[in-house]
Order: sequence, then C-alpha cells, then structure tokens
Amino acid sequence: MPDSCARYRPIARTDRIRPPAARLLAGGWAWFSECERLSCGEPSRVVSADDLPPEVLDSFCRRRKPICGVSTASPVLMGVLNVTPDSFSDGGDFTDPASARERARELAKNGAAILDIGGESTRPGAGEVDADEEIRRTVPVIRALRDGGHSGPISIDTRKAAVANAALDAGADMVNDVSALEFDDGSLGLAADRKPFVCLMHSRGDPRTMQDNPVYDDVLLDICDYLETRVNACLRAGIPSDRIVVDPGIGFGKTLDQNLELIRGLSMFHCFGCPVLVGVSRKRFVGALGSEPDPRRRFPGSMAVALEALRQGVQIIRVHDIAESRQAVALWRAML
Repeated sequence: MPDSCARYRPIARTDRIRPPAARLLAGGWAWFSECERLSCGEPSRVVSADDLPPEVLDSFCRRRKPICGVSTASPVLMGVLNVTPDSFSDGGDFTDPASARERARELAKNGAAILDIGGESTRPGAGEVDADEEIRRTVPVIRALRDGGHSGPISIDTRKAAVANAALDAGADMVNDVSALEFDDGSLGLAADRKPFVCLMHSRGDPRTMQDNPVYDDVLLDICDYLETRVNACLRAGIPSDRIVVDPGIGFGKTLDQNLELIRGLSMFHCFGCPVLVGVSRKRFVGALGSEPDPRRRFPGSMAVALEALRQGVQIIRVHDIAESRQAVALWRAML
C-alpha cells in the first residue's frame, strides 16, 4: 500500500531522559522518536520519526492552541455535570436547577477547567430526549452560572442544533457532540456560523443501538479515518482548525477489547493537529475489568486509564470525580 495510505502512531514516552533528536508530542509533556506505521492488510512496523512525511510530523509536533482560553500545555480536566434523570452513574442527582448550579460551582472550585453540561443521557440503551426538554434542563443552569459570575468555559454536551444554539445564547463556549455534528443536519451549519469550539466524537449508531455487536476492520484505523472526514467537513464549512477537538469515543459502540485497543493507540489521534479529549470516567468497561458493578466506585480504574491517556499526550480528560482527579494528575505531573 502506498505510504500516503498509511497511518502513524507515535510511540509516546514521558521519561525525563530524552534523546536530543526526540520530538515533543503536540508540543506537550510527552515525546517520541519512533512511530508505529499501520496500514490495512499489512503488518505494522516501527519507523523513525525522521522518516515521517513532513506534514504528518508537523501535525504530531505542532503546539496546540488554548481551548476556550484554557492552555493545553498541561493536562486539562473537564468536569461532567449531567442534568438528566437517567445518566448511567449520576442520573437524577442534579435535575433540580439549584443543585445543578451548586454542583457546577463545586466542580469549578475543585479543579474543573471546563464544565460539560448535558441534558440527554448517552448511556448504552438510552432513548432520545426532545430538544425542548433538553433546553429546559440545561439552559437555565448555564444562564444562572453566567449570571452568578462564573467566567470559566462551559461546554454543552448535545447532538442537537437547537440545544447548542440556545446554550451558546446562554453563555456556553463549546459544543461537545457525540455524533461529531452528524446527528442533526443543522449542527454543522450552526457551528460554521457561530464558530464555537467543537468536540467531534466517534460513535457507532445511536445510544439505543451502539452496543449491538459493533464490528470494525481495524478499530484504530477505522476511527481515525472517520474523524478525518469530520475534521475535514468542519474545515470546509469554515470552522477554524484551532477550534476543533477530537475524541475517539471510548465506550461508544465499542466492545471491551476494542476499547482497550483504542486506549493503547491513543497517541495516533494527535495526527489531526487538534487537541484530543478522552472520556472514560466510570464507564462500563472499567467496571468489567475492575470487578466493580457500582459506577460511583469506579474512580480508581477510571483514573488508571486517564493517566495512560495523559502518558500518550492526551490534553483533555473528561471526569466526574474532579477533586480526586486533580490530586492524581498533580502527583503524576510531579514525577515527570
């Protein structure tokens, strides 16, 4: 297969002893001097970073710009606030606007650089929520936070253009879309018009059906190809590259083994020259591997995976347990 059809995965390291010729990954804390070359139908092989196509090397090495004003030079914690009755780990906890506002303030105080507010559960098997109901759940919380003086970045976790538009009007800065702006025909146009920061996530099917026997030819290559099409669609629509974040969508239409394959290969997703977001907090595969059926007791396993993502240079980690995550990341960084 021609080299133009190949993908490369930087073999990321964080050791303090770094060879002079090694490159910083995304201008951050991880570095690499070799890559795994992957191509469908061929065995992978290790190649020197010096042998990468120049445009590929530039995408891997280019320092990422801030997201919503937050520097990506150090790990960024995104705090999850689900104002839903049926989310898999905290459904019903923050459906009251006052409790939701208090939880948002707590997340920010404890280290959440970005608040991610969602009004529709995307857990496996969940049904669709009407846009008006989703707006009713999320927009008053965003507006109250802004009216109360919260100046930090707010992300709206939604697949719907009407919800995103209302959230942006209320003061949100980012649209975090698990369908990569594909679920709603109006989402891409809205993002092109208003130019918020956008997070493009890979998922297979919708929440109701996504775990029905997901099959890939090669999970890393397939998801990388998909995200490339969505990044390119955004660029063609006029969304600036420095306002795009990518998320491989761990747990969304993937089996346990596919999730593990994705986690092992996360450094590949730096190929787009965009910050990478990973959300594994409290997910089902963490409970399966860690023998913990209660989602609220999955922080240790969730953090183990999050730290592996950070080791591979992932810039943004989406978590429920902010104070505990901040402590873990601080200790991890102290050892770099």
